[in-house]
Amino acid sequence: MSTSTTWKERLAGKIPADMAEEIDAFETQIHLRKQGKMEEKLFAETRLRRGAYGQRYDNGQRFDGTQTQQLLFPEHETKGPDTFWHAPGMMRIKIPFGGLTAAQMEVLADLAEEYSEEILHITTRQDFQIHFIHIEDTPDLMRRLSAVGITTREACGNSVRNVTACPLSGVCRTETFDVTPYAQAIMSFLLGHPDCQDFGRKFKIAFSGCEHEACGLANMHDMGGVGMVKTVDGVEKRGFKLYVGGGLGAVPHQAQLFNEFVPVEELLPISQAIARVFARLGEKKNRNRARIKFLIAKLGIEEFRRLVHEERAILPEDPQWTAFLDDLTVTDEEQLKPGQPLNGAETSEGFAEWYRTNVYQQRQAGYVVATVALPLGDITSHQLRALADISRRFVKETTRTTVEQNMVLRWVSETDLPQLYDELLALGLAETGAGTIVDITACPGTDTCKLGIASSRGLATELRKQLGEQSAKLDEAIEGLRIKISGCFNSCGQHHAADIGFYGNSRKINGITVPHFQVVLGGQWKENAGSFGLATGAVPSKNIPEVVSRLAKRFVEEREKDELFKDFIGRLGKREIKAMLEDLTQVPSYEENSWYYRDWGDTRGFTMDDLGKGECAGEVVSIGIMEIAAAEREVFEASVALDENELQAAWQGALNAMLRAARTLVKEQFYDVPEEADVVVAEFRTRFYDTELFSPKFANYLFSAHQDPASEFEQTQVHRFIEEAQLFIEGAYTCYYKIAAPLEGAKA
Repeated sequence: MSTSTTWKERLAGKIPADMAEEIDAFETQIHLRKQGKMEEKLFAETRLRRGAYGQRYDNGQRFDGTQTQQLLFPEHETKGPDTFWHAPGMMRIKIPFGGLTAAQMEVLADLAEEYSEEILHITTRQDFQIHFIHIEDTPDLMRRLSAVGITTREACGNSVRNVTACPLSGVCRTETFDVTPYAQAIMSFLLGHPDCQDFGRKFKIAFSGCEHEACGLANMHDMGGVGMVKTVDGVEKRGFKLYVGGGLGAVPHQAQLFNEFVPVEELLPISQAIARVFARLGEKKNRNRARIKFLIAKLGIEEFRRLVHEERAILPEDPQWTAFLDDLTVTDEEQLKPGQPLNGAETSEGFAEWYRTNVYQQRQAGYVVATVALPLGDITSHQLRALADISRRFVKETTRTTVEQNMVLRWVSETDLPQLYDELLALGLAETGAGTIVDITACPGTDTCKLGIASSRGLATELRKQLGEQSAKLDEAIEGLRIKISGCFNSCGQHHAADIGFYGNSRKINGITVPHFQVVLGGQWKENAGSFGLATGAVPSKNIPEVVSRLAKRFVEEREKDELFKDFIGRLGKREIKAMLEDLTQVPSYEENSWYYRDWGDTRGFTMDDLGKGECAGEVVSIGIMEIAAAEREVFEASVALDENELQAAWQGALNAMLRAARTLVKEQFYDVPEEADVVVAEFRTRFYDTELFSPKFANYLFSAHQDPASEFEQTQVHRFIEEAQLFIEGAYTCYYKIAAPLEGAKA
């Protein structure tokens, strides 16, 4: 074959015709954009719907406030088409319910090796991501993936994202039934569906076969289905307990129950009707309010349910709604070898601990699921290619990714485990601690994300190292906890649903920006993400390991019998927790200890220019920062009132905190601003919202509450409002640093 043969030519006839046509069209759009003949805004949505993301490409100091980020896909390109290709970006690749064949793994490994840095990243939604990809290469990546049955279509953008499902579906000991074929059916039905092309934001779907475990996380998705059975006229029928309107993001929403039981034959038409209502009535202009959770909060679940059923009644009949029910075995798996017990076989050193934490006994006798734990969700091309070979020799290619950024091999005959362990060990894939506190989830953070504030991956690496060193001594109650880390408030690391969560922020100490993490406590991973935590206080990044150590020690020493961690945190109370961590919030001066001024995993220091600015500002903390800190304290007091069920006081306290922070900012420009809330809000809007000095998303939290104050108070609503107030305070810190630096420089 000629070496000049293109991938398009080599794969002709091996790609579904509709996909081949779509990839060709995208390739043409790339050329048009490169020639300046296609508007960037239009191309941005086009590439996002095909899984192509811009990413951070950090060439400068991370926390000095002056770094430059070169992006593959700039949101507003102003320098002409010739500068469009300067830096690499990222491809997100959809893996429905996490299911992979050996051939698919090999192609993924090849792509990372040929087009990137030989590293693949598994996300919290069972996708793969390959970073540092160039835009010109994306059509060929799509073709090669499509040839083995993988698509990047609608992996990003305002679309139905990857459909996730419990990685134990079909082999779980406590599931109602295998949800895999239903996840596959809804993915196929909604992919590219005309009724799903006009959303204001993304739409995420998840399935779980169990109500009380965490594998499916139905309660934190736009739509979540939990498998149920119901006896109707003496016949057992399958269906789903259907939830809608969940989501994490900056302000998490617990999903609301749409229906106790949706029969399987109604799953697809009801999903289509939900999509149509969302597309028609969901917010389009303000992206910050465009998720379906905001629509349901606005309409109320009863009205939303009525509209969906009304829409369902007028839907044209579609044979696809039930066609998949004729062959639910399409996703069934077969065992490669007979299931046989371990029977005391000789094993290598380290096997026993790996077996204890990484092996799950299937409901099918003699078979187990072996988890390949991947720190940070990363796997190399060499490792993935070798894992593909292992999946052919030990199982019948029954491999899945997980929402905890790992991979699992299903249908392993237990007698093969010693040999499997030895081979994984040789590949560097025999990490222990899967599903324990050591198995930390982290988003990409400042490594590649444009929104990253602090290094979530760096912190996760350090915590994993420290906890791993103590694993043999960890109390059983501590071992079962989950830690999840996000690089910013957007919760890509799912920090709200963790026992102990962190999200990145920053504070300035004597003019130098110091990486911090907000500590989030009170969440629950099980019960399909049964509860969401609240921020407790910001702590310097370098003190976070000690935060974990103190919380763990206190829990072991003071918990009551079988007490859940979230209940222990509630019993301890926010005031006590704040007092316990108060000394950890302190940061020494740069001269005393410069270590605090570098993030985890980043050895770079700060420039002398930055130090100079800090010295010119003087040692005294500005009144502005003191006032914003006081506003943050008021948010904390509001959360205490929430715990004590003083809902009106909690809501008012959160509003007062936002007003105080807003007034502080206004006083920087208009010192004699009156105290009246109406005046403060009006001046804040003119000086900071209209000028875009303050995050519009966070500013709207204040405007909405001030314009339409609550008259009735409900626990979930007040919880959400306190989250919004905390984010407003974070925005106030950021804005103050932005406007105060020039003023301080002028004073100097």
